[in-house]
Amino acid sequence: MAAASGFDRSGPADADWPAFGWIEDVRPALTIALEAGRSVVLATLYRVEGSSPRGAGAQMLFDGACASGYFSGGCVEADVAQHAAEVLANGEPRTLHYGTGSPWVDIKLRCGGAIYIFLERIDANSAAAREVLARRDARRPALWVSDGLNARVTDAGDAPLLAWNDDPLRIARRFDPSGRLIVSGWDPTALAIAKLGVEAQLETYLARPHGPEAPPPIAGLNYVRADAETALQRIGVDAWTAFVGATHESELDLPACAKALSAGAGYVGLVGAASRVPMRSEAIVAAGAPRETLERLHAPAGIRSLGKAPWRIAVGIVAEILQTLSADQARA
Repeated sequence: MAAASGFDRSGPADADWPAFGWIEDVRPALTIALEAGRSVVLATLYRVEGSSPRGAGAQMLFDGACASGYFSGGCVEADVAQHAAEVLANGEPRTLHYGTGSPWVDIKLRCGGAIYIFLERIDANSAAAREVLARRDARRPALWVSDGLNARVTDAGDAPLLAWNDDPLRIARRFDPSGRLIVSGWDPTALAIAKLGVEAQLETYLARPHGPEAPPPIAGLNYVRADAETALQRIGVDAWTAFVGATHESELDLPACAKALSAGAGYVGLVGAASRVPMRSEAIVAAGAPRETLERLHAPAGIRSLGKAPWRIAVGIVAEILQTLSADQARA
């Protein structure tokens, strides 16, 4: 997926079909801008009163006429874009208030609440922004602390996604490593899981030992011609990593599950019949996984009631992955 999807404030196309709102993580768009030497405007939703389509911590990034992310839909994004252009021009941070109590009574929120958005310019040579990106590449959480004129990055520790102080306004926004999915397999179900993983904006890998030279026809997918255990070693495993064993071959899936569980993967799933789970669980322990880690094994993986067609299995598994990783991050 492109880092920015073309938010043209003067054209109707993106207002009609706001695909830029699919983008959850603004860091890819920030990377593109900084590498090109362009300054951008970061908009952070820091306060919500009542109901809102997005929660505190949601962000948009404005890079010229392109934007990533969304806050509410309707005409809010277009208005934020106009303010962002002014912040980009003069460098002065700005706070926006929409909904109940807002000075812009003609801009309505669909949920009837109120949202507060903080805009700040990030210069092309921003050391803090580059530190956020460096920590992303190193898969280390980062805490962005800014008053709009001065930003710094610290260790995130157990900080929540978003915290803020008033008078003067200062926000602290947490950036975790991006979610990552490693799938082992090559049948239609494994391909469907991998494709949906990419669409869900997970950094997705498909591992197939001795597979064909050409990668599968899935844009944005990383292809590893190796068994899953080797792929996990090469790629790395952490709390933001999900692994799904989908080869249906125990000698390939089970050692990889043991490795992923032992390394603290955020999600470990195994595709296969429920009747085989006890035997396969014992084999995973025999392969080196501590027995207590079996509590984190999703076997059979996914929402079983959706059906057995490849896409239905994939939807259930990717949904379970997103739910599990989100819950783990909320507890962090």
